[in-house]
Amino acid sequence: MDDLEKAILIIFDESGTVTAVLKSQAVAFCQQIKDNQSICSICIERLCFTKLVQVQFWCLQCLHEVLRARYPGMSAEEKSFVRKSVFSMASYDSVGNNVLDGPGYVKNKLAQVLVTLIYFEYPLVWSSVFLDFLPNLSRGGVVIDMFCRLLNALDDELISQDYPRTAEEGVISGKIKDAMRQQCVNPIVHAWYEIVSLYKISDPELCAFVLDTMRRYISWIEIGLIANNTFLPLLFELMLVDGVNDQLRCAASGCVLAVVSKRMDQQPKLTLLQSLQMNRLFGLVAGDVDSDFVSGLASLLTGYASELLDCLKNLKTEDLKRASVDLLNEVLPSVFYVMQNCEIDTTFSTVQFLSGYVATMKTSSPLTETQLFHVGQILEVIRMQIRFDPMYRENLDVLDKVGKEEEDRMAEHRKDLLVLLRNVGRVAPDVTQIFIRNSLSSAVGSSLDINVEEVEAALSLFYAYGESLSEDAMKTGTGILRELVPMLLSTKFPCHSNRLVALVYLDTITRYMKFVLENNQYIPAVLAAFLDDRGIHHSKVNVSRRASYLFMRVVKLLKAKLVPFIETILQSLQDIVSQFTSMDYPSKELSGSEDGSHIFEAIGLLIGMEDVPLEKQTEYLSSLLTPLCQQVEILIASSRGLNSEESLSKIVNIQQIIMAINALSKGFSERLVTASRPAIGLMFKQTLDVLLQILVIFPKVETLRSKVTSFIHRMVETLGSSVFPYLPQALEQLLAESEPKELVGFIVLLNQLICKFNTSVQDILENVYPVIAAKIFSILPRDTIPSGPGSNTEEIRELQDLQRTFYTFLHVVTTHDLSSVFLSPKGRVYLDSMMQLLLFTSCNHKDLVVRKACVQIFIKLIKDWCTRPFGEEKVPGFQSFVIEAFATNCCLYSVLDKSFEFRDASTKLLHRSTMALNRKRNAKNAQLLQPLHVLIGEID
Repeated sequence: MDDLEKAILIIFDESGTVTAVLKSQAVAFCQQIKDNQSICSICIERLCFTKLVQVQFWCLQCLHEVLRARYPGMSAEEKSFVRKSVFSMASYDSVGNNVLDGPGYVKNKLAQVLVTLIYFEYPLVWSSVFLDFLPNLSRGGVVIDMFCRLLNALDDELISQDYPRTAEEGVISGKIKDAMRQQCVNPIVHAWYEIVSLYKISDPELCAFVLDTMRRYISWIEIGLIANNTFLPLLFELMLVDGVNDQLRCAASGCVLAVVSKRMDQQPKLTLLQSLQMNRLFGLVAGDVDSDFVSGLASLLTGYASELLDCLKNLKTEDLKRASVDLLNEVLPSVFYVMQNCEIDTTFSTVQFLSGYVATMKTSSPLTETQLFHVGQILEVIRMQIRFDPMYRENLDVLDKVGKEEEDRMAEHRKDLLVLLRNVGRVAPDVTQIFIRNSLSSAVGSSLDINVEEVEAALSLFYAYGESLSEDAMKTGTGILRELVPMLLSTKFPCHSNRLVALVYLDTITRYMKFVLENNQYIPAVLAAFLDDRGIHHSKVNVSRRASYLFMRVVKLLKAKLVPFIETILQSLQDIVSQFTSMDYPSKELSGSEDGSHIFEAIGLLIGMEDVPLEKQTEYLSSLLTPLCQQVEILIASSRGLNSEESLSKIVNIQQIIMAINALSKGFSERLVTASRPAIGLMFKQTLDVLLQILVIFPKVETLRSKVTSFIHRMVETLGSSVFPYLPQALEQLLAESEPKELVGFIVLLNQLICKFNTSVQDILENVYPVIAAKIFSILPRDTIPSGPGSNTEEIRELQDLQRTFYTFLHVVTTHDLSSVFLSPKGRVYLDSMMQLLLFTSCNHKDLVVRKACVQIFIKLIKDWCTRPFGEEKVPGFQSFVIEAFATNCCLYSVLDKSFEFRDASTKLLHRSTMALNRKRNAKNAQLLQPLHVLIGEID
């Protein structure tokens, strides 16, 4: 062993005994050898004699790299030497036999070297490479194996369309294929046939390798070379005869699939498909579904069916279409069996094929018996495909990490399948409804151990089917809906405690509520389903929360029809409601959007209707609000002097109570609580009084302040102007904090007050605006808020949110005729700061929507403050500011900036702003602005 071989062994050593230093030295030494101009000779000499596979692989890899990099600069003698030497190794000549005796990865690397030579030399220089190989195949399996590896590498490296190719590679690939078709494809195909015929019993693995190679080439060689009375009988014999090696049978099916998938015109394709007599294979799919052959046969039959479907779609004459239908009808039962029982090649799309077949039925009216049978099979395939694997049952029930991943995977997997279901439902509604009914009946009757997945799948089918029904069909209950909906409502599945079953059951009932809306006799059954342990009283908290949300939607839909059941409903929900006044309420289970407060919204919608008598309404509302308010008062009183952990528990309880009261109030309209039944309004005012105390006791608790602010929003809508007496105290407490996040919430509340009450809130605004302005201008920078890399921090995002909200506030103030607030004695102090901020933003803000808003503010201020005659100024200096600063910087310079998009609507706004200025009666100003107006108009 010389130094080179030792270095190569060190490089490939994986024992862990070689130090990193020694390995790096070995790499450097080998690289030095590789840089030698005689490297090809060095590698070939080693390959002729060494039996070390590491050395063989290194030398072949080195040859591969050197040929790719240096071939054009090599001498003719060196090229010839390399060509002859490499071919001698590959053909098992007397020299270099060691390589073909090596492992597969070494022979694959030799094949890559040969393909590199073919890339540069075939067909112009080395035109006989394939023909030279064929006589050597008689040397036996070793050379046959090497020849297959060469053809496979050629396909991988140059021919196959499965990999991206450069334009140059595409041209060379075309030249190689053309030359092979003309010169050597026929003898190669003949050699394949002879090899398989000779070795099918003695060496089936070798024959399978040969057929797998042939499969790659069928797509571009003359199809008649394979689809003839010689080769096809051999392939079918291999598939049909018992006792043939499973791998060989699978390889034969792959070749027939390649024949079936050959691209050609539709009429010759149909003739080819007819000649195959594929019905000979249909019975074989019932074999061992785990075997390679049955898996390959499944791919063959689905591919065959897809080609027939394409023929059916594209052929024009009725005779040809009928022939396609006959063949398709023959194979479809086997295809449906395959879809339900076998692993299918991922390149075949079950949904795409079935959707295409269903589309052909749309022109058939009525459907034939065969088509109706196929519809039933398609539905069975859908049902099987959407069913969860029982192995994940526990994970899905508790929804751990594995269960969440499986639920997400299935949700994605089901999307196209359920679209297919809806299409089937439109083509054959009666068959679909009967199938769903039978699925539900079968699921109900199955044992507890196996019916979880069956029930969930059946319910999911019924749920998805509802999307294909029109509103009229849903209301009238067409077909057997009149049987299915009552059946669903009256059913208590043995596995109803399972989370998935309970959730889809409730979702399905909710989907078909429009049927119940027209059939009031089923309302008690609906209420029972939501109120018993199938829904709100389910043992799993996430099911109970979901049920609360869905029940709220049901109440919204049924409304007055539920008035006779209010007593029953409230009695059933008494324990749920009482949890919100419990000191040991499990608050940790109340995170997320479905936090349980929806049940209070449902109750509010029920008792807030004018159909409920005043006495009863007062009684119901009092029984809810009184204990909730009392609990808040108790929690407030007992929170003083507590440690942080105890205080946190109280805060969470208060937070949930506020959410409950807030949700409850959504059912009461402003007209009811202020006009027709003011006593109800009084109860909400008293509640507001209690909750406002929270701002005093917990001035620094952001979550509570946020919840109270949300309730004030609600009371503004519910109590209307009668909320005014409570606003000064509330706004004073909310203004105590000056954090950007807090200010945003406060300003949003002010925007709501302005939009609802207009100028009626002027006094309130004159009091709070100076405070807001002082805080805003002390927080916001006078120029641009940082953006770009490194500025995406929580602090920057809060500043950006505050800035946008403040501009919205200024816009709301000006557009509701409240600009005089800026001129109040305390507000005027901040006028200059406001103008400078608006001017800078109008000219420089990167968001054009924000710039437009600021320009609109200026337009409104111009209309409000610059309309006095005889040169009188309502706001001294404002007119000059607009002309000299705003008009020049915003309307001219910023518009001419490269970043400005002239086609954007902002240009029109700026145009209108100059027109507004031009309408002033000051001739001097008009004269100054006229050229600007013309310029902007031309840009527009």
